[in-house]
Amino acid sequence: MENEVATNDHRSKVIILTGTYRISVSIELVPGARITDYLIESKDFFAVTDAEVRDLNGRHLFNLPFLNVSLDQIHVVAPQ
Repeated sequence: MENEVATNDHRSKVIILTGTYRISVSIELVPGARITDYLIESKDFFAVTDAEVRDLNGRHLFNLPFLNVSLDQIHVVAPQ
């Protein structure tokens, strides 16, 4: 995922799809880093901010300022 669009504070907006949820989040990236690098360096969970969680039908479930996401549950990560 080479073409992430980062904001001025080095946050990238991404969509995470799991088997149950569609999660819109921000992740903090070092300038020049890729989302792929961030995920590879993570352990079992990785931290995201500004999370908006929806079910796969699009129904809004909740918003959280911080969320840990399990790498084992991720099916897709894409730039927003």
